[in-house]
Amino acid sequence: MGGTHAAGGPRRAARVREKSSGGGQASIGRDNQRFLIYSQDGLGLGHLRRTTCIANEILRVLPGASVLTLSDSPLGRFFDSRPNHDFLKLPSIVKAGPGDWHALSLAMDFEEVSALRRELILSAARHFQPQVLLVDHMPHGAMGELVPALEELSKAGRTKFVLGLRDVLDSPQVIRERWRVEGAYDAIRRHYDLVLVYGSRELFDHAANYNLPSDIADKYRYCGYVCAPRRARYTRSIRAEYKKRSDTPTKLIVSMAGGGADGYATMRSLLDAVPLLEANIPRFRLVMITGPFMPEAHRQELQARAVGLPVRVRRTVADPFSYICAADAVVAMAGYNSTMEILRSGTPCIMVPRMGPSSEQKTRVRLFRSKGWVDYVDPTKVSGKRLAEAIRRALDRGKDRGASTGPDLEGLPRAVNHLRSLLPPSTPDPKLTSSAPL
Repeated sequence: MGGTHAAGGPRRAARVREKSSGGGQASIGRDNQRFLIYSQDGLGLGHLRRTTCIANEILRVLPGASVLTLSDSPLGRFFDSRPNHDFLKLPSIVKAGPGDWHALSLAMDFEEVSALRRELILSAARHFQPQVLLVDHMPHGAMGELVPALEELSKAGRTKFVLGLRDVLDSPQVIRERWRVEGAYDAIRRHYDLVLVYGSRELFDHAANYNLPSDIADKYRYCGYVCAPRRARYTRSIRAEYKKRSDTPTKLIVSMAGGGADGYATMRSLLDAVPLLEANIPRFRLVMITGPFMPEAHRQELQARAVGLPVRVRRTVADPFSYICAADAVVAMAGYNSTMEILRSGTPCIMVPRMGPSSEQKTRVRLFRSKGWVDYVDPTKVSGKRLAEAIRRALDRGKDRGASTGPDLEGLPRAVNHLRSLLPPSTPDPKLTSSAPL
């Protein structure tokens, strides 16, 4: 996770990478490639996962750049990242409802924590002096905490501002009201050069749904869905571990709860489904990946109930995508990143969206189900019986490795190309150009 062991340290390694990276990239000076990313994700993994994916792609195509992520995830630097990517941890806050926030860990009033976060963000922006600031999800930050940094960087005139948005944010009514009350429309109008939507306009039109004025809608660029370009590393070993060889093939069912803070009810119902599955499926194994934020008492209860059943309960795994690819069916919470990786794998899936506080997951799942891309169980009606029926349907469908239909999952390179386009022109390094053939 970051760092290098090349002789001479990280700076020499960066120069070596610049020289070996090819003509166009070599001519970009290292000091003028600074990307600052704001990622608010106090109780979950989705935003941090997506912004880390974008940071890794930036550094893949611009290996001499520097990326600093401001994040409040309690897990800090949880995902693998490339060299030249660092994190500044903000005090964690959590959203209880529209406009309703509180501190996650500190025994302080929200106003105090908010003021502390605001000063940390402003100081980081002032000293890091980014060429590009990518703001995830909130144009003005949580309760306006980004505004001082936006204003100072705007006055300096050296930074381009980009807002990155999921395909669906929340219900149109909620977003229209909160953005009006909190000044988000004004922040986009005054500060942002581009708004990147990690989704498809044909599926969900931001301009229409969120009542965007034409001058703001003109800044929008629809990239397609952002999905990490990863390969499954351990599929064969996972199959060898769980899919025992016999005359009767073993079906592998994988359940994933993302961060896991609100995944207990679904996984409890999955355990209720096991006897129903045993009555219809000759041989199967169920792997339940609870996620790091599931309360320990809930995880231990699931483990106790799983004793004697063809079930294994795990907190986290090294490569979730390998489990997705190894599975015959996946039952998952309907987070953005998990949904895209499952769709990329071709493994049939059953999605159970979050109950709240946002309607984002429920909206996306309904859109995807209408296209036939996912199956869906209403979280208010989740039960062992419903899950068992959905799993049997998924196993009957089988994997769809050669599917030509589905959402556009090539949003990552498009988003990074938009970010690169905002970098200022730089003077080629004479050492790299003087010996170039005429």
